[in-house]
Parts: sequence; structure tokens; C-alpha cells
Amino acid sequence: MTGPAAAAVAAPPPLLIACALRIERTALRSAPYRGGRERGAPERHEVLRTGMGPRAAERAVGRKLAEPELHGAAVLATGFCAGLLPGMSPGDLIVAEETRDPRGTVACAGTALLAEALARAVPGRTVHLGALTGSDHVVRGQERAQLRAGGAIGVDMESAATLWTATRGGSAPGARDRPVAAVRVIVDAPEHELVRIGTVRGGISAFRVLRAVLPAFYEWHRSLLLPRR
Repeated sequence: MTGPAAAAVAAPPPLLIACALRIERTALRSAPYRGGRERGAPERHEVLRTGMGPRAAERAVGRKLAEPELHGAAVLATGFCAGLLPGMSPGDLIVAEETRDPRGTVACAGTALLAEALARAVPGRTVHLGALTGSDHVVRGQERAQLRAGGAIGVDMESAATLWTATRGGSAPGARDRPVAAVRVIVDAPEHELVRIGTVRGGISAFRVLRAVLPAFYEWHRSLLLPRR
């Protein structure tokens, strides 16, 4: 196949990267690239700050995906999170195999490739794969233990809502087949809770990791063009 038809088949979908906080967007936008478009970045991509919490994420992502230029966009939720497993440390990464909230689960695409790309982007950092659960509040103490007992390895307030909205929300054609993913950088964990001394160090570590992950996100996006097996 040649000509415009072949170009249409080969054209990658746009990429929407969603985060909640200003500091997360600052980290993503301060990636160490200079001059023009970032190396490896898709032609059509955007970093969206949604605001904090599941409802804010739903509203912002829903509005953005309704824009014609983002029709069919792949969606990746990112930012900081709380790790639930003993032994996790600030700066570790979580690649969600699925996201969960009270409405159900959303399966993520290309998780193994994404984890490998992240390991190359931030060598020395541990990458965890598993279920990422959503909450509408900061989770502490016994509630974290309950979520861990249910099989989740991390918790945040926006990823599940973002991916649910991307795949189930609205009436966009093909939404359920939309490629989605979630990558979170751990900023606190069972042995490194936010209320303890060392929080600032953990936050700086997580910020530096988040600055470094864009190449992995772009690699995941490029992989969407590969034939599915």
C-alpha cells in the first residue's frame, strides 16, 4: 500500500500524558532536552495537568479527549504515588498492569516494554509491576495494609480515574480499544511515610526520576505502531 492510505495506516495516535500537580508537570516539562521538539517525542503530544483528585482528573481528561486533534489519543497517567509494599523506596517506579477503582478495572497496554524502557531511562531504580488502585483521599496506616492485602502495590488519586475516563467515559468511538498506561514514581512507602523525617529527600529523589522518564513514555508510544500478536 502506498500514498495517503499507507500514511494514514502508519500515522501514530496522539499521546496525552496526564498528571495532577504543578510540580509533576514541571518535572515532565524540565526534561533535559534543548532545542526544538524533545528527542523521540511524537509529533502530536501534550502534557495535561488535571488537578488533584479523581473528579478533577475525570473532568480534565474528558474535556481534553473531546478535542478533535486528540481523537484516538493514547493516554498515559503519571506523577507521584504511595507504594504499598515493604521494601519500596522513594524514587522507585510502578508500572500499572491494571488500574482499579470502585467502578472496576482497566487493563494497561505494553506494560513489559514500558518497564524495560523505564529501566533504561533511570538505571539503578527499581521498577515494580502490578495493580495500581485509586483513592479519593490520602491513604495511611491500616488502610494501606488493606489495599495491599487486596493485591495492589501502589495507590494514587488520579490514575484510575484518568484511565477509566479514557476508555469508558463519554462516547468517543473506539474508546475501549484506546491504548492506556500508568506510571507512578513512589514518593512515600511503608518505611518512608510522608510524615517522617526524610520526606524532602524522598521528594527530590522522586522529582529527579520523573524528569527522566519521558524517553520511556515516547518509546511506549512508538511501540503502539508495532503489529499486535
